[in-house]
Amino acid sequence: MVNNKKFCSNCGEKIDTKAEICPKCGVRVGKVEGNKNKIVAGVFALFLGGIGIHKFYLGKNGQGVLYLLFCWTLIPSIIALVEGIIYLIMSDEEFERKYG
Repeated sequence: MVNNKKFCSNCGEKIDTKAEICPKCGVRVGKVEGNKNKIVAGVFALFLGGIGIHKFYLGKNGQGVLYLLFCWTLIPSIIALVEGIIYLIMSDEEFERKYG
């Protein structure tokens, strides 16, 4: 089955992939090409999360820099382990709504 829906980046409403403007909030929606994959984000978090690679992948550069600055404390590694598990068990729709 072909997925012909995406989520509005402003309000999270499920809309047609061809829609340029969200019918609910009226905001122009971006192209789908920049969507992130939850499996990739989860694997990055599990294996490279201590240095924030998953945060850079998800476009959260400020958090990625914080992970880099504090990687020597191992606290980012512990947080990234939990985040990686959360990403992997999260539903596709919820992940798309938050990070897509």
